[in-house]
Amino acid sequence: ANKQQLFDCPNSQICFEIVSRAAPVNKEVKSVLLPRCFLVYLSVYNSIFFLFRNSFRYLSKIKPAVRKSPRWTSVLASLAVGGSLCAVPLKQVENLSHDSLVRRAASLVTDSSSTFLSQATLALTDALTEYAKAVHTLIALQRQYLASLGKLSPAEEDTVWQVIISQRAEVVHRQDEQKRFELTWVTAIRLCEAAAEAAYISGAENASITVRTNIQLAQSQVEEAQKISVDAEKKLAETKVMEVERMTQHAAALEGSNDEEETPEAYLRED
Repeated sequence: ANKQQLFDCPNSQICFEIVSRAAPVNKEVKSVLLPRCFLVYLSVYNSIFFLFRNSFRYLSKIKPAVRKSPRWTSVLASLAVGGSLCAVPLKQVENLSHDSLVRRAASLVTDSSSTFLSQATLALTDALTEYAKAVHTLIALQRQYLASLGKLSPAEEDTVWQVIISQRAEVVHRQDEQKRFELTWVTAIRLCEAAAEAAYISGAENASITVRTNIQLAQSQVEEAQKISVDAEKKLAETKVMEVERMTQHAAALEGSNDEEETPEAYLRED
């Protein structure tokens, strides 16, 4: 009776057409294909059914000698078995409760805040590095000037001072850039802390732990870059003290030489 119902189905002839178009194959393969084709028809929509129909049409165009080979026999059997397995509907129940949606939203917030923190950290560390480089360049220029103090002509001394003034302006520019990115970085830290707290409260503990780990990593990177810039500032302060001392000594030496030159003239006038 069940077989008769299947044969009476209005689209049952399509299944026989698939098998017939796959012929000539041996009887053993037909015995596998026929029940599998019925399972395909009974389990899937027409779109999937016609996809397999077109596949068998393509296979039917292959030469008989090739179709009779064991390789193509296994291919046809695999197609039929795979079609029946794909036809089994798998129901996926998606959790759309308020708690689940809140946890997902909290995870998205932690991801975006971590991205913001990463970019802000990279910008700040680069700014600190460039600031330290500019300071070290200024220190080198000032020390070269102090080493050649009294040995340069007025024109050469003016040229050196123009370079030093230009480098000082570069240091100020890098310092302003560093402060601007530092404010952005502090804001990113606060945002990540708030996102981590929100994720923990909503039940997304893993997202909260990840954000707090990113915060610690960003702080360690910035601290290392800040140490480099602080060391550069200390060396710059030492160079400024050295510059004041050398300039004072140089001025005193010039005054002494002027007094020695004026003294003989005074004696000559008295004589």
